[in-house]
Amino acid sequence: MTDFIESLNWRYATKKYDASKKVSNNDLETLKEAVQLSVSSAGLQPYRVIVVESDEAKKKLAEGAMGNNKNVFTDASHLFIFAVEKNLGDEHVEDYMDNISETRNVEKESLKDFEGMIKGSIDSRNDKENESWAGKQAYIALSNLINAAAVLKIDSTPMEGFDGKKIDEILNLNEKGLTTSVIAAVGYRHSEDNFQNLKKVRKPKQELFITI
Repeated sequence: MTDFIESLNWRYATKKYDASKKVSNNDLETLKEAVQLSVSSAGLQPYRVIVVESDEAKKKLAEGAMGNNKNVFTDASHLFIFAVEKNLGDEHVEDYMDNISETRNVEKESLKDFEGMIKGSIDSRNDKENESWAGKQAYIALSNLINAAAVLKIDSTPMEGFDGKKIDEILNLNEKGLTTSVIAAVGYRHSEDNFQNLKKVRKPKQELFITI
């Protein structure tokens, strides 16, 4: 656990990446697995994750980035684009039930109550509310990605500074029933990124935590 806390202290939202350094395939697979194993309400994982490694694609996607994020898009080793389901419904739940049945070798009929509970929860919200809920699930997976990267001493930058409609258009996400929720870059900090030398600023524990 000490190593984990040290990793969290080491990481920061990297502002300038060394474009010559790439995340290895082995480390990339570890990052993907960390995202795959993320906590998700009911285990539904109402999102997809687009991993961008092509320099050409990153340059194109940078058209939808804002401010300094344009440089992050182009220079980072990879982009992880978390895209949520726009029209979450029965089909997604039924696919999930099929996955549970196959993975755990149980009859799908035995999952009817669980299936009904999830469908009822989704049906109680409109599409926009479900999209917002799915976005919260994507942010949990984002956190897993960032923390796993820190343990591997891979830098990361979570980003909301982008034109979601532009990113959706470039990736044809609308055709897939998806919309961009949040993006993270991963790679290796440039020696010229002065932010790496700044002390981390967080609320003191006595202010952050309320014990009752």
